[in-house]
Amino acid sequence: MKILVCISHVPDTTSKINFTENDTKFDTNGVQFVINPYDEFCLTRAMWFKEKQGATITVINVGGAETEPTLRKALAIGADEAVRVNANPTDGLQVAKELAAFVKNGAFDMILAGKESADYNGQMVPGMLAALTDFNFINGCVGVELDGEKVTAIREIDGGNETLSSSLPIVIGGQKGIVEEKDLRIPNMRGIMMARKKSLQVIEPSESELSTGINSFEKPAPKGAVKLIDADNVDELISLLHNEAKVI
Repeated sequence: MKILVCISHVPDTTSKINFTENDTKFDTNGVQFVINPYDEFCLTRAMWFKEKQGATITVINVGGAETEPTLRKALAIGADEAVRVNANPTDGLQVAKELAAFVKNGAFDMILAGKESADYNGQMVPGMLAALTDFNFINGCVGVELDGEKVTAIREIDGGNETLSSSLPIVIGGQKGIVEEKDLRIPNMRGIMMARKKSLQVIEPSESELSTGINSFEKPAPKGAVKLIDADNVDELISLLHNEAKVI
């Protein structure tokens, strides 16, 4: 069984975010980048299939050379090989097209990808990838099992979970719950040393073009001042909640 795990290279969620060139470009100075958390959950689940069912794992990223440390970490966690598509996209469809071009020549049985990236939160790429490759697709998965050619997946819906079954090949859009945070793998010294010997292939992008562009970025407005109310002044609290906050 061949599994492809899509890896996004995203800023650590604790990073301070700034923009340059009149708020049209993201300022990467001083920013620590990591594996997209949703993708890391998916990679950990793929490792389970590798250890229990002998699957082979390829990780792939669409990005510049600066993303290679993130791919090396994925190799250190246990992926068998890595691929970097040498492009710097700002459009989800372009990412999906580049991934699809690789998938069509790879004979993959399952593609695992985070439901969205932690930077742009577009939640577009897994679905578009499934459409471009004609794979089955289940998004928002909090559980996935494989029995031969049958996939059983659990996904979140309003008010609960839904259990679905599908056949291979399939694209799974995963999130926290597909594995828990306590199950995430930390690369050990042996994994780091082995990662240096594993293949990291760089391929040139296809002829896909950007369909959208970024005009500008804008930070959220600063939070307003906090009003402190005496614990005994219930009438004032109710008045503020009703007249200013308008929540009651």
